Amino acid sequence: MAEVGLLAFARTALEVGRSVLPPYRTRFSKHQFTQPQLLAILCLMRYEDWTFREAEVRLQEHRELRQILGLKSVPDFTTVYRFLQRLEGQTLDRAVGETVRRMGGRHGGGRRRARVAVDATGLAPGAVSTYFVRRQHHHRPQPLPWRHWLKWIVVADLDQQLLLSQSARRGPWNDCASLPAVVEAASQRRRIGVVLADAEFDSERNHAFIRQRLGAQSVIPAKRGKKTWRVRGVRAAMRRAFPRKLYRRRALVETLFSSVKRKLSARAPGRSLPMQMRQALLLGLSFNLYRLRHRYLFVRMSTEPTHLINAEIGALGRARLQPCRKSSQNSGVLTPEGTGRKAFGPYRAFMRWLLVSSLQLLVSSQQSYQAGICIP
Repeated sequence: MAEVGLLAFARTALEVGRSVLPPYRTRFSKHQFTQPQLLAILCLMRYEDWTFREAEVRLQEHRELRQILGLKSVPDFTTVYRFLQRLEGQTLDRAVGETVRRMGGRHGGGRRRARVAVDATGLAPGAVSTYFVRRQHHHRPQPLPWRHWLKWIVVADLDQQLLLSQSARRGPWNDCASLPAVVEAASQRRRIGVVLADAEFDSERNHAFIRQRLGAQSVIPAKRGKKTWRVRGVRAAMRRAFPRKLYRRRALVETLFSSVKRKLSARAPGRSLPMQMRQALLLGLSFNLYRLRHRYLFVRMSTEPTHLINAEIGALGRARLQPCRKSSQNSGVLTPEGTGRKAFGPYRAFMRWLLVSSLQLLVSSQQSYQAGICIP
């Protein structure tokens, strides 16, 4: 991707790899390639969605990339594949924790607790196009064969758009019982204040774990089962008075999934299930490395009218239109005198600011414009 170059990404991946892995696995190693170098190559593969053979070719062609990684020679694709086979999930988990620590932010040691969301998504286990599968089903009379996929469960910090913990398993599967493990792993890296999850994770046991064990607030819609069923405890409170305004923030985890699949990859390739699981965990690590190099990417503007109007009113108060010295005669035409919140309502102030901006852009585009309104 052009947003973060290969050299910057490889440098960050190598630094994280050196902090979680020793240089060599045993003292009998060939000492030709270090473990952090091979881990950085795997992260580059996930970052650019390369295959093992493509990674070997790219490293042979890119001299500066080899210098950043400290490679005297290019490893064979089988070397990288065997290193991935030996790579443990605990190592990837420590690497994700290191990226969270390096990201820091206001939740690292501050007073405010993080708002996290738990969700799962599916990853394709191979490179077969889903469009090809649908077309085959369209031209055949028999029903579509049942296919398995890889289910990737993540706990994301909604404010920083960062993965705190992750796990993977074969789908389809009910992930309700997986919530305590991933949330507890995330709580070791961030002080959690609110946990948001969809109806898939709805259970009284999950509510009790979040509220009693972590001391956080749990917001999960109580939609499992029929409406006529009698529920008790926190689930009854959720059904009676659900905090919809707070639950809207859960949609940000879908933004994270969209960013991962659009910018990195939507696949977890591998012939075996353990290999697919490692590929999914590497995908989460690569996304955190990407966020380390591009921290100010996810600046989200709310589409709600009240938030939009308030933001524009604040911009109007900061950027007052003033007349220029050359033409003070036209200043009374476009200068919005008294367009604050007291003079107009929020909607009228925003519409007046929009009208003034449009007129100013139109006037400045004319070649014969010699004197007019300027913004300090």
